[in-house]
Parts: sequence; structure tokens; C-alpha cells
Amino acid sequence: MAEDQIRYDVLVQEALRGVVRKVLGEVARTGLPGDHHFYVTFDTRAPGVRVSSRLRERYPEEMTIVIQHQYWDLQVTEHAFEVGLSFSGVPERLLVPFSAIKGIFDPSVKFGLEFEVVHEAEDEAEEGEGNEADGEAVPFPEPEARDAAAEGEPGPAEGEGARTASVVSLDQFRKKP
Repeated sequence: MAEDQIRYDVLVQEALRGVVRKVLGEVARTGLPGDHHFYVTFDTRAPGVRVSSRLRERYPEEMTIVIQHQYWDLQVTEHAFEVGLSFSGVPERLLVPFSAIKGIFDPSVKFGLEFEVVHEAEDEAEEGEGNEADGEAVPFPEPEARDAAAEGEPGPAEGEGARTASVVSLDQFRKKP
């Protein structure tokens, strides 16, 4: 088989991350429409991720946040999003580069995207191995405990415009090999 010198896999992932950027940017400007909400899973070890040492210790590799009723000050740039959430009553500010996102899922419409996050050291080791694109639209089943998991604990950051978050595992939504 011919070598993919164009790197379609990289181009597809970049385009799909652009979808995430556009959707979150619109939510930052106008709020969540209807019943839409998101489970966003990201690699906490990825370059540029900013989370507190407390959260990094608790989630050393991967973290899933829920953007639904209780979040604040969502800001979206070309390369990352920043959001305020409350974890066990403690307000936190997270900065997540789009390149660190492993998946996003909107259970209200059963739509999700999965991405491959490659760290620079891994990228060099796998160079030339021809990876397939993992960033693709996939139909996810409705999670049974979605509403319970999406309801965060109330905390001191709550109040006008304040929201809380829950961390859940997206494994239940992933395609089985």
C-alpha cells in the first residue's frame, strides 16, 4: 500500500477539532441551546493543560468534565478553551488545549467525537507507522445515569452564573474493539 504523505488522518482530526472549537465558541457566546450539554474527556498530561495540582493528582492521566448547568466563564481561543467548574465544592479554573481532547459527547442528540492524543515523544516513536484517524463521528448510546452524573455537587462558587461539574468515565460510550 502507498505511504500517506498527505496525512489525511491528521487533517481529519484537525477538522473535527475545529467542530469542537466552533461549538464551544458558540456556547461561550450564547449559552447552551435546548438540552445540549457535553462530556469532554481530555489528557491531563498533554502539553498546555492547566489544572490544579489537586485535580492533577486525582486524575493523573485522563479527566472528563461535564459542561451542562453549572459552569462559568467559558472562554474559547483558537487553540484551547478555559472554563470555571466546581469540584467537591472547590472552584477550579481549567485550561484545555483542543489537542488534548480525547473525546466529546453530547448525550442530548447522541453525538460524539473521539480523538487520538499523541505526545511528542510518542509521536516520534510512532513516526512512519501510518496511524488511522480516530477522530470520527460515532453514534453513542444514551447513558443510563447521564442525569445523575451530570449533576455536580453544590459548592461555594455557586451563585450568580456559577456552576458545578462532575467527572465521569467515557468508557461506557467508547466503541468496543
